[in-house]
Amino acid sequence: MEDHQLLELDEQKSGLGKVEISPEVIEVIAGIATQEVEGVAALRGNFATDVAERLGRKNHGKGVKVELDEDGIVVDVSIIITYGAAVPEVANLIQLNIQQALETMTAIQLNEINVHVVGVYFESAETNVENEMEQA
Repeated sequence: MEDHQLLELDEQKSGLGKVEISPEVIEVIAGIATQEVEGVAALRGNFATDVAERLGRKNHGKGVKVELDEDGIVVDVSIIITYGAAVPEVANLIQLNIQQALETMTAIQLNEINVHVVGVYFESAETNVENEMEQA
């Protein structure tokens, strides 16, 4: 994917001009939609996004890759799932949430939404004890 590549939306009847959306915008929308799903512990980024995040720069597109080609738009999401969550159910909810968010916000139709589960998050015993104490 080239950095200067933009996705042009179908022209509306207003005649005021064209609307283009950067693939990075699609990545951010898909990333936020993924984080909204229960059972997703985190999105998996690369080394550069991890370093940027540690320096205080929040990257909502972390773990999301968008490919624009002649066949259409393909979104790949890499997640770390919470231990105990049902993988097929969480993956399906991610796909539906991304599809709905992108259709609502951009009117973009996607060819594929691929979910890659790349890790499992185990809650530590200390966190469980703290949560139980807060509820008491």
